[in-house]
Amino acid sequence: MSLKIIVPVKRVIEASVRIRLRSDGGGPDMANAKMAMNPFDEIALEEAVRLREQGLADDVLAVSIGPQAAQETLRTALALGADRALLVETGAAIEPLAIARILAAIIAEEGAQLVLMGKLSIDEDNNQTGPMLAGFLGWGQAGCASGIVVSHNTARVTCETDGGLETLDVPLPAVITADLRLNEPRYPSLPNIMKARKKPLETRALDAFGIDTAPRLKRIEVREPPERQAGLVVETVDDLIARLRDADLIPAGSAAQ
Repeated sequence: MSLKIIVPVKRVIEASVRIRLRSDGGGPDMANAKMAMNPFDEIALEEAVRLREQGLADDVLAVSIGPQAAQETLRTALALGADRALLVETGAAIEPLAIARILAAIIAEEGAQLVLMGKLSIDEDNNQTGPMLAGFLGWGQAGCASGIVVSHNTARVTCETDGGLETLDVPLPAVITADLRLNEPRYPSLPNIMKARKKPLETRALDAFGIDTAPRLKRIEVREPPERQAGLVVETVDDLIARLRDADLIPAGSAAQ
């Protein structure tokens, strides 16, 4: 069995950077912000490369939808082990529905049998693109994967749920979204960074797909959450109950349990 795997990757503000908001309330201030590959996508890419190293895949294509600067993210993907890269170039913000439609068109062109992608991007936290993509393709899906074993045209996926772990057998082709505990991504070595410069990186215009990418949502305002109030230290349980009553968190006259 030899798979063609597609890994969507997104360029986001680096996870360790404290995000600043624009003064107009329109969103994060991207000027001079340090950018990086979405961590969940990096984990998905690592899993795809491992499958190729196991002889289960022969082609890993990294795909990004965004500005020309996303080429840097794709070069990182190539240095991490992707065989090819494709940038769908656009300066506009694209919503998950349109992203899923674009990815579905690329997958149909490529004839891929497996999509590995992050369960969400840390900038929007939507967790929507993977399920939407599976719906457009008519494929099975497994989300929040913390373990993947591929054999005999089936992927056995361990998924993390609120109630524990769930194991699914998903027939291929399929869409699988990666959780943080799936693996530990490798660091790109200097030789692989040099080799990445010679790997193919194709750029296509968004208009070439003929897909309606008009936004369905209007962002009204983005603001930081209110600052947390300092906690209080009380000496006794009676003091705690009194303070809770003063804050109307315990009805007056109720008995303490």
